[in-house]
Amino acid sequence: MSMQEFKPVKEGKVREVYDTGDSMIIVATDRISAFDVILKNKITQKGAILTQMSKFWFDFTKGIVPNHMISTNIADMPEFFRNENFDGNSMKCKKLNMLPIECIVRGYITGTGWESYQKNGTVCGIKLPEGLQESDQLPEPIYTPTTKADLGLHDEHITFEDTVKILEHQYPGKGAEYAQAIQDCTIQLYKKCAEYARSKGIIIADTKFEFGLDENGNVVLGDEMLTPDSSRFWPLEGYVSGKSQPSFDKQFVRDWLKEHPDSDYLLPEEIVTKTVDKYKEAYELLTGEKFA
Repeated sequence: MSMQEFKPVKEGKVREVYDTGDSMIIVATDRISAFDVILKNKITQKGAILTQMSKFWFDFTKGIVPNHMISTNIADMPEFFRNENFDGNSMKCKKLNMLPIECIVRGYITGTGWESYQKNGTVCGIKLPEGLQESDQLPEPIYTPTTKADLGLHDEHITFEDTVKILEHQYPGKGAEYAQAIQDCTIQLYKKCAEYARSKGIIIADTKFEFGLDENGNVVLGDEMLTPDSSRFWPLEGYVSGKSQPSFDKQFVRDWLKEHPDSDYLLPEEIVTKTVDKYKEAYELLTGEKFA
């Protein structure tokens, strides 16, 4: 009997999703995107680092909310996936009905939030205390959800009330309950993980989570979790508010692209190397293990 072949049922900027019948296989590729564009370079080992980091956090937070992870061992996957192309960068997951909300939480003021605050003292419509400086820690983390846009389009900021309406439209009679649940989970996850990360020398300035519903209608954490692709990680050492911070994510890439607008999204090798080294450093600080 010949081996069954699988093709991705969904391809994002970085990840590919395969439907294996009773479960999904999510593969984090070595592609990298910036400003909603997939770059021409691959970042070697990036996919494996992202997958193993998500695994670490899913294990760490399963007491707060269940998640979709079944296994990252290719021996637990169909034969098609049992080779080096999928080893380390693939996660077998429960099937969920994903909710169409990106659950963003900000613990520090930076990026577009800082730009907005300078204009009118708000971030995504939320009034913040006067006198904050760039990169300041906020008195309490704030929840600033967005829509989930299709490839090539930008996500749009929405209010909590908007999330209720969107979810009510999809799940009549349940919109408010689901909107409240994902907001509460987002804040709880952020607080627990940010406190832990800080103890390991990393500030999680902001991040995003995505949730889905299982077959019983329970809220389950899906997608990826607290990786340098979905979060802003800053080194605690040398952190001073009042300016932008160096980071463990693709900030190198973003900065280089801003300085080289004619690059046609092709990075020099040194930026690729610096980026993968930063991802590895974040993984090793957080997990306490060498990335193998």
